[in-house]
Amino acid sequence: MTNADPRRPDLPEYLTWEELEQLPEEVASCIELWEGRVVWARRGPGEHQEASNLLWSALRRDAKRAMDNEPDKCWRARTETNVFFGRHGKSDFVTPDFLIHRCLDKAYAHVRADDTLLVGEVLSPSNTAAEMEAKKARYAAAGIPWYWEVTLHPVRSEIAYVQAYGLASGTGALPAGVSPLHKANYLLVGTWSPADSTEITIDHPFPITIPWPELAL
Repeated sequence: MTNADPRRPDLPEYLTWEELEQLPEEVASCIELWEGRVVWARRGPGEHQEASNLLWSALRRDAKRAMDNEPDKCWRARTETNVFFGRHGKSDFVTPDFLIHRCLDKAYAHVRADDTLLVGEVLSPSNTAAEMEAKKARYAAAGIPWYWEVTLHPVRSEIAYVQAYGLASGTGALPAGVSPLHKANYLLVGTWSPADSTEITIDHPFPITIPWPELAL
């Protein structure tokens, strides 16, 4: 795999999870495996990490509140946690900035896509539309019901807006002979910015209300 970044070591184009574990932690933590293919995950600026942590904290609070109202339900909010695709193996995974998953049967278990209800990505100015669409398509193909994008302001240290997407497994009518590139995709169901709302509010996967002051960087 050709790598223009001198800080990244030369690696094969494909690795297994077991081979990834043999790499130094500072290298392995920057890599996702897409069906075994090495994909370098960008490390965003401080604002990126802060936004991720603030969203995680708010979602964690609302998850606990929802569980108090529905004792038979159990959810966990996490930040920068690997989500593994398929029921077995670990050589196909991505690492969203924040996520919500169902409670797992045992401590320290790996999070599978089937257990995941919401994944979120914080978009820094350096992120490209192509790479984010590719990652979003992987989440959709895995059947994760909810996807959030948090867009940072290009100049000021603040969140510009938050968008929530719901999974749509069907496709609309297309011209004869044309088929969709992906069998599942996300549709925008909510968008919020500090300029036009006082809070982020949505009822899925449980009631979520996040006042904008809680997301001040």
